Amino acid sequence: MNHRETTLLTFLLAALLLSGWSTHAPVPGDEIVPAASDTTQVAPSDDYGPISINVEEIEYPHPVSFLEFRRQGKDLRMAYMDVEPTGEANGRTVVLLHGLNFFGAYWDTTIDALTEAGFRVVVPVQIGFGRSSKPIISYSFNTKSYNTAKLLDELGIDEAAIVGHSMGGMLASRFALLHPDRTTHVALVNMIGKVDFRLQRPYQPIDEVYEAELARGYDEIRAGQEAYYVDWDEAYEKYIRIHYGWTQSGDFPRLAKVRALNRQMVFNEPVVYDWPNIETPALVIGGEEDGPDFPELAENAANMLPNAVLVLFEDVGHNPHFEAPELFFPELIRFLTDGDE
Repeated sequence: MNHRETTLLTFLLAALLLSGWSTHAPVPGDEIVPAASDTTQVAPSDDYGPISINVEEIEYPHPVSFLEFRRQGKDLRMAYMDVEPTGEANGRTVVLLHGLNFFGAYWDTTIDALTEAGFRVVVPVQIGFGRSSKPIISYSFNTKSYNTAKLLDELGIDEAAIVGHSMGGMLASRFALLHPDRTTHVALVNMIGKVDFRLQRPYQPIDEVYEAELARGYDEIRAGQEAYYVDWDEAYEKYIRIHYGWTQSGDFPRLAKVRALNRQMVFNEPVVYDWPNIETPALVIGGEEDGPDFPELAENAANMLPNAVLVLFEDVGHNPHFEAPELFFPELIRFLTDGDE
């Protein structure tokens, strides 16, 4: 057994010991077990009405464009934002990849921080999310990486720094593996998938995952969102309203199936085996209070990446760009500009 194989085996054994073999784990795609909170309401507010699955009612922070292509026999539109620097341009591009329970618009303050620092920022909204198409197709990180690369081709961008949050961290890992010549930096922000879920949880047929998505009610949605944070802020309430509003839409069964397919993708496609082969400068960063054993698992991820640094914030949860921007943005920009004169 060579050194890389030994390191990988050590990582997997440590991850299993840290995380346990629970058969009562959350639905694939979550590493946070929702907990009750003092802010929990008995019922949604009266004005929490339906929200379309394409979130037409939700304002994006910058103009949205669309890349059209055909996949698996379906004509699709992939939404994206392409934002020019507001500070002195440094000639570099950052791509921001969203998580499973969010979409591109939640990067608003991150876009501001990066464009002020001189970066061009591109925010793809992956197929199945936000204002992008919601097809019932086979989803994979390979396809998402391919679509993201095609968007960069369309925009004439040869290389970029790739920043992924939550599920987006898994996609960022796969993109860096498949497109090393196009990836200048890779930053994994409170990413999920720090272990191979197949070694932790029993397999669930897609029908079961779909039924669980259909059954999500207000209490579960609220508990899941509140679990992302150490300190709740009313600004986060909008995401509870969006998720609950989707369940009130006549198109929710389609969205539930798309979400189920993406959750099963997360379960079926681990990225832990990608990391030893990613030579790109990497940053593993996030809030420490992101479910059980997050600091240890994040450290294991950083150790698996050949060229990585680890930055963790105390008393911060899953969304550091919301909860601790004064800590998160300087560290991210420092990493992206490391070595600049």
